[in-house]
Amino acid sequence: MRLAYTGWHALLAKEVLRFSKVGVQTVAAPVLSSVLYLMVFGHVLDKHVKVYGTVPYIAFLIPGLVMMSVLQNAFANSSSSMVQSKMMGNLVFILLTPLSHWGWFAAYVGASVLRGLAVGAGVFIVTLLFAIPEVVAPLWIIVFAVLGAAMLGALGLIAGLWSEKFDQMAVFQNFLIMPLTFLSGVFYSINSLPPFWWHISHLNPFFYMIDGFRYGFFGVSDVSPWLSLSIVGSAWLLVSALAVYLLRIGYKIRN
Repeated sequence: MRLAYTGWHALLAKEVLRFSKVGVQTVAAPVLSSVLYLMVFGHVLDKHVKVYGTVPYIAFLIPGLVMMSVLQNAFANSSSSMVQSKMMGNLVFILLTPLSHWGWFAAYVGASVLRGLAVGAGVFIVTLLFAIPEVVAPLWIIVFAVLGAAMLGALGLIAGLWSEKFDQMAVFQNFLIMPLTFLSGVFYSINSLPPFWWHISHLNPFFYMIDGFRYGFFGVSDVSPWLSLSIVGSAWLLVSALAVYLLRIGYKIRN
């Protein structure tokens, strides 16, 4: 039985094929980077730090590294694909199709979610060699992983539409995504921070993604998972609305 494709299904398949053909670079390399973080930080701090009173530091670190990988790779997928298509000139072939802006959005963000989840699953599987964290509420894990990947996929799409070359895209990656990720509680509980940085951390939407994701493992978090869900959901809606609007007006892709 042949599989029937609509326009956005075909574009989604093309985007998935694009990153899967270079899986060593797009999946294996981020997994290795996360394992190195775990080995360095875990080796130095595991015997000295307990989080939430009883959670070993390595077990605490694993969900943070998994979610960090999901977010960074979801962003990288849509942003790099859009910029690459612009620079190589093959974006025109997609513009010639009757695909709507919703179809573009679904395909690019959908592929970003799949890549983010693939890398996150790879990181989680490999890190099980070092520690096996509890899984208290798997539904929360799935919700925050998918929602976080979708938000970063949409943000990556915005970055790709704005950028004309990879240097411009690197501005987003180095001055927005990386700082927000590393200052979101991946390597620490924000309750260990001084008051000023504790309040600053609560302004970071990435913190709520990682904190809610971590709640699914331990049943404990720095803030209520429902608060995290409401903030992450609202941020996703805002970023997605902007991405769809830019696609609808053809921002930097129709000239």
